[in-house]
Amino acid sequence: MSEGSGEHMSGDRKAFFWIAGFIAFAVLLYALSSILAPFVAGLAVAYFFDPVADRLERAGISRGLAAGLVILAFLGLAVVILVLLLPLLQAQILGLLTTVPDLIELLRERVRPLMELLYENLSSGEIDDLKSAVEAFAVDILAWVGGLLKGVWSGGMAFFNIVSLVVITPLVAFYLLRDWDQIVARFDHLLPRRSIDVFHQQFTAIDNTIAAFVRGQASVCLVLAVYYAIGLTLAGLDFGLLVGLGTGLLAFIPYVGASIGMISGVGIALAQFSDWQSVLIVAAIFIAGQTAESYILTPRLVGGRVGLHPIWIIFALLAGGALFGLTGVLLAVPVTAVIGVLIRFGVSQYLESPFYDGGQAE
Repeated sequence: MSEGSGEHMSGDRKAFFWIAGFIAFAVLLYALSSILAPFVAGLAVAYFFDPVADRLERAGISRGLAAGLVILAFLGLAVVILVLLLPLLQAQILGLLTTVPDLIELLRERVRPLMELLYENLSSGEIDDLKSAVEAFAVDILAWVGGLLKGVWSGGMAFFNIVSLVVITPLVAFYLLRDWDQIVARFDHLLPRRSIDVFHQQFTAIDNTIAAFVRGQASVCLVLAVYYAIGLTLAGLDFGLLVGLGTGLLAFIPYVGASIGMISGVGIALAQFSDWQSVLIVAAIFIAGQTAESYILTPRLVGGRVGLHPIWIIFALLAGGALFGLTGVLLAVPVTAVIGVLIRFGVSQYLESPFYDGGQAE
């Protein structure tokens, strides 16, 4: 066997090893997705606050104490937010649930003039076709949303897993944050020495992408949640705090969060207010928020070098939630970042290879 043939076989074995490893990891993730949520959440918390722990460590605090202080501060902030907001949100959630039938009836009354106008200008056959199309679309949307929520619930939001999130996530986050540098060093030691520089370059690109998106997008969501909650409450919208906070948190999903928030907010405004001026004020709040997100917040806090297309993020979040429940939602962005970096690396390798230029490059 020639030397070239041996190198070719070695390359094939390497490719088979990586493909087999990826498939085994995907199968294991799917099999354990119902119990992985607190561990993935703990990993996310540790990754998010590792720079803070590093700063405390450089200030002379031991790594273990720094990790403990960071986790305690995180838990304390979460408890304060829940204590302050939970009573208000609970009242608004219960109020919204009890008034949903009335809101739907009010919306029907508001839309009735438009429907009568359609009846006057459309034939009976066209009206029947329109009704059938709307009903079919509504059924499909409700079925899809219900299936997605059911998958998220059964995959990661059952009562036991909610308790495990509260109890296990802080413990996992503490130990990972305490041993983060050791884990990274150990993993680095296991990488193939011949390709260590390539691995370092790609891991750096992945880390920069995840950090820029997750930390930046979290800041965007926080700013938008505060803005919408205050703006809608001051506008006098019923359940304005609930709708505002929900819209800000859902802003993590590009365009989808803003769309759901605007539909909900304007729908409630149409049912609540008798004048169009108040409805337009609510709509203007959402338009201003979306404009600020697109042209000010996202460019400054997230940056333009993330390399994650909004459509790709939406697909990843929905696919992750449908396949792996809450675990899939938590892993969607990191996995998307890894795939994006690897695709860009693969394309760059292809453009530099003889397969692209036919061996004509000097």
